[in-house]
Amino acid sequence: MDRIKSQQLFVIREIGRWLVISAIAGILCGIASAVLLAALQWATNWRESHIWIVAFLPLAGLVSGLIYHYFGQSVEAGNNLLLEEIHNPQQVIPLRMAILILMGTVVTHLFGGSAGREGTALQMGTALSDRLTGLWRLKKEDRRILLMCGISGGVASVFGTPLAGTLFGLEVLAIGRIRYDGLFPCLIAAIVGDYTTSFIISKWGGHRTEYDLVGGFATNLQDLTGNVVNLISAVIAGIIFGLTALLFTKVTHRIKEFFKSKIPYPPLRPMFGGIIIAIAVLMIGTTKYIGLGIPTIISAFQTELPLWDFAAKIIFTAITIGSGFKGGEATPLFYIGATLGSALSLFLPLPTSVLAGMGFVAVFGAAANTPISSTLMAMELFGLPIGMLAGIACVVSYLVSGHNGIYSSQRISTSKSIVSSDRSKNKSDLDTDLDEDT
Repeated sequence: MDRIKSQQLFVIREIGRWLVISAIAGILCGIASAVLLAALQWATNWRESHIWIVAFLPLAGLVSGLIYHYFGQSVEAGNNLLLEEIHNPQQVIPLRMAILILMGTVVTHLFGGSAGREGTALQMGTALSDRLTGLWRLKKEDRRILLMCGISGGVASVFGTPLAGTLFGLEVLAIGRIRYDGLFPCLIAAIVGDYTTSFIISKWGGHRTEYDLVGGFATNLQDLTGNVVNLISAVIAGIIFGLTALLFTKVTHRIKEFFKSKIPYPPLRPMFGGIIIAIAVLMIGTTKYIGLGIPTIISAFQTELPLWDFAAKIIFTAITIGSGFKGGEATPLFYIGATLGSALSLFLPLPTSVLAGMGFVAVFGAAANTPISSTLMAMELFGLPIGMLAGIACVVSYLVSGHNGIYSSQRISTSKSIVSSDRSKNKSDLDTDLDEDT
């Protein structure tokens, strides 16, 4: 009995300790995301009012490349550096990561690159949160959890999805495994981060993007989820979303390898990538496929968009990220999924807004190998009624997309395969990954 009491007292003490640590981490993540959102809003508005600035994207790429080459090589790995530090903690993440990634991302968006913001939020939030390692004299295992808090707080605060952010920080580390030891700290960091960002941007007169699922989805939930044809349609859509995520991953990696093999001097890679994008924008005469693309994402929920929108965004984003510009992949993947889902409503018997919402989360979930957090994101952004169909799409797309993803440092703990023979065949490799991760 005394032993049980002692254990419970220890747990309560740890809850109190992590309540403080993760709350501070959440505040830091929230402040970072608020600054990021405001900066990107300014950059987007300025670019759209001065389209000529896209012509200077090559020069911006060169400057950004030079800064990272001479001052940021230790943090250039970005999100993959965060994952590696969680798998095998070595040293505190340099504060320069937060400064450089913010500058690099704003430059990308200001001059017309196609990138996102989740990678920036993760790196800023985690770099700032890691300052607590020395303050609390955290040991190796505790620092792992702190870094996971930075990831959860970053996702939750930048997108306004605390539950999805919590699970993302636990789910993204390894395919097929969730680390429950960080559940409470990540939840607190995500909730506090989300609240902090909401509070700050409301004081600044801003707001996060809101997505409205039209088409009577909320009132016709039973009709949609109780219809076998609709459930089969969700599976078909999930397959298409998964293949699209795989395509995006493969194309981005191939372009990155191409630039590395053809251009030995790193700062020149984003310059040449910028030349390609700038010429393409000037030729097609629209900025629809650069930046975050929020207006197009919103329109995907309201009307059926053409199939080439998602394909064009894949190309623009793959060249931007592959050539070395800074920013995340999440929002471009939201764009790709939403526009593809919207186009699929021409062929599948589901409302346009529903398919757009399913694609929004499923393509990202497949590319990031995070089906559970992506399903939660759908419910937090679009409402609970979409949960079942979004869940089907996220899980199916996750299975179809293979074991590669946008985060190369993500490990494989359990094969995605649902065929027992494949699991047996890969058992030794998977056991090795598990051993390394413990």
